[in-house]
Amino acid sequence: MLNILIVEDEPAISNLIYVNLIEEGYSCTCAFDGTQAADFIERETYDLILLDIMLPEIDGYELLEFIKPLGTPVIFITAKGATDDKIKGLKLGADDYLTKPFQIGELSARVEAVLRRYGKSDRHLTFKDVTIKIESRLVTKNGNPVDLTVKEFDLLVELIRNKNVALYRNRLYEKVWQEEFIGETRTLDSHIQRLRKKLGWEEYIKTVFRIGYRLEE
Repeated sequence: MLNILIVEDEPAISNLIYVNLIEEGYSCTCAFDGTQAADFIERETYDLILLDIMLPEIDGYELLEFIKPLGTPVIFITAKGATDDKIKGLKLGADDYLTKPFQIGELSARVEAVLRRYGKSDRHLTFKDVTIKIESRLVTKNGNPVDLTVKEFDLLVELIRNKNVALYRNRLYEKVWQEEFIGETRTLDSHIQRLRKKLGWEEYIKTVFRIGYRLEE
């Protein structure tokens, strides 16, 4: 799983980025000032760093100088939207620059683009003995490929991203099939049964009475 460090001193923005990138299948760590970020970077290897400029203690420009020798890609995320600020950030070695406020979809796209440029684009999820490569849509169990349909794959991703959470049938159906749930559960239920059988997960994918399903760790 690709590891991203979010360096942002505003908790609401940090949490928004964190929640959305976790849902996208990344592993994320949050730092709230430059000193904390530098400590994390010394101890851990990251695939990408999202870096605010206006930070307490050590600002983003100074922190970027510390990061550059490591070869870790950096995306500046900041309220400093002036052209001179962007030029300075890019000249210092940032790989991209995103100005607040931003759409979370744009952030995801830029993260993906930078990681792809560095050959790190195929995110993956794991649960027990199963690994899912998100972009290539490959599923393996103990290293052996598992042949899933498009909807079975999407259903598996949704279950793993929400493990230990009881998911309502209507939410699952609308998320995976991208259409309004009208109360008919046969399609969803049959896909769940096939997923259990193909993965040997009868003990992990639980039926929650009158609600739906839960992937239980």
